[in-house]
Amino acid sequence: MSASSIRTMNRTLLLAAAPFIGLLTWMLVANVELTLSGSAYPAHEMQPIDLNVGSKSVRGGLSAAESLAQGTGHSIKKQISLYNKTNDDMNQIAAIASKQAARPHQIYDKRITSKLGKPSNTMNSDKLTAQLFDLKADNFRGYALKIKLKKGDAMKLVLGKDENGGAETTLEAVKRYKAAIGINGGGFADGGGKRYPLSTTIVDGEYVSGFQPTFKDLFFVGMSESNKLIGGKFTSKSQLDSANPKFGASFVPILLQNGRMTEIPLKWQTSPKRAPRTVIANYKDDQLLFLVVDGYNEKGSSGATLMEMQILLKRYGAINGYNLDGGGSTSLVWNGRVVNNPSDGQLRKLPTNFLFFS
Repeated sequence: MSASSIRTMNRTLLLAAAPFIGLLTWMLVANVELTLSGSAYPAHEMQPIDLNVGSKSVRGGLSAAESLAQGTGHSIKKQISLYNKTNDDMNQIAAIASKQAARPHQIYDKRITSKLGKPSNTMNSDKLTAQLFDLKADNFRGYALKIKLKKGDAMKLVLGKDENGGAETTLEAVKRYKAAIGINGGGFADGGGKRYPLSTTIVDGEYVSGFQPTFKDLFFVGMSESNKLIGGKFTSKSQLDSANPKFGASFVPILLQNGRMTEIPLKWQTSPKRAPRTVIANYKDDQLLFLVVDGYNEKGSSGATLMEMQILLKRYGAINGYNLDGGGSTSLVWNGRVVNNPSDGQLRKLPTNFLFFS
């Protein structure tokens, strides 16, 4: 590039920059301040804080909350106290009601017990309450056993040696099952060296030899699943099943039904006239009554008549009564001891026995 060209470019640049250089020189000489307007900044408003006022507000709020909490606490305590008192009152009312509800039963039990006299022995457990009484009449002596069953497993009927055709004494059955009380069961028939229970017999809810319709003077007596005495004549299996039998045996005749003495067939009035007897009965509150009468033999000269047994059942307030096997079969075991005097001189081996557990 030539010298003239360079000079021309310098002059051009100097002319272009002259205004800016002049303006800068003027600002320095005049001491000009450059100030931006407020609109050049974003709006932001700071609120002053009064710490004293804030503390009073906070303290006031805490005080009110504390007061409310205390009031609520007192209210809760009052409600709890009222609830506890109400609960105690309700428990007392329930206890009184329970006693009042039991009172008629207690009065009834006291009344029927007084008719039997003073018990010679008493057995009480969570399963049963049993009372043993001595009976003394002009022509015989015997025992009355009143039992209240409290649980379903307090009583059962067992087969001799637990087999159909087997036989054992009541005492042997008591010992084998570790029972507290034992009484002979229903009638029997011998055959082929075996001793079989008579007619319909039920053990643990099962028919031992099937169902046999009752005929003539025969009856079935036992206990239902609800621990109620069931008895009478049953012409069909469905009829007996409807009573929900748990166990039971058969014999002759019926002595008492619904509080009324039944007519005793002539055959059983004289064959034998007197004999050792075992009778099972019940009260209207489902307690059981057993009458066991001693006799010297089965010839009819000692023991009780069936009519005398009826009279005793009525006198003692029983509702239904059934004659079990008697004579040499009559057996009563109490707490491991034979109480009655077996007419055979020793206990007879039987196919069925009633057992009670304490």
